[in-house]
Amino acid sequence: MKLLFSALSKFLMGLFLVGALIFIPAGSLKYMNGWLFIGLLFVPMLILGAVLLLKSPNLLEKRLGAREEEKTQKGVVAAAGLIFVAGFIIAGLDFRFGWSTIHNGIVFSASVILLISYALYAEVMRENAYLSRTVEVQEGQKIIDSGLYGIVRHPMYAVTVWLFLSIPLVLGSLWAFLCFALYLPIIVVRILNEEKVLEEGLSGYIEYKKRVKYRLFPFIW
Repeated sequence: MKLLFSALSKFLMGLFLVGALIFIPAGSLKYMNGWLFIGLLFVPMLILGAVLLLKSPNLLEKRLGAREEEKTQKGVVAAAGLIFVAGFIIAGLDFRFGWSTIHNGIVFSASVILLISYALYAEVMRENAYLSRTVEVQEGQKIIDSGLYGIVRHPMYAVTVWLFLSIPLVLGSLWAFLCFALYLPIIVVRILNEEKVLEEGLSGYIEYKKRVKYRLFPFIW
């Protein structure tokens, strides 16, 4: 019950915060792209949370309560949070003042990408029981090299790139897309730092890097 209360509290807090960041700058509840995004994000999130609560409560608890301790990662998390807040506000202002227009076909395609990305996010969580929101080496942690981890070394981050770049397009804002695109250099910094931590603390990780050559995207990086 304590975990359920914690999960629901953070879910509702996130829903309220994102709604406020989108609709207050928009100056209207008639911002339909905003409602579309909230539905696409929070309905799957609620379903995934319920599944984790029933099937893997330890993983859910770990992800809810995680706090970064590593200095570089604290800066990465802070920068990412600032980008997301700014992106939502810009999208709302874009709707209010009509700064840009995105074709409905692009909005639909971005919506599909967002849902696929979230499904892959859930799959990564299923594959890796050691998955954490923080960069750390856990007691008894082993190398995962099957499934998506056999394609790229950081499938979770690869999925979040597609997820976060689809968000401003669902919201119908080109200016917000430029803001969210700043997530790319930030995630590169996070990955480089994380791999250093894993090389030093996780047995077999250097050999895993030799087997799986690409970090985020096959044949690219």
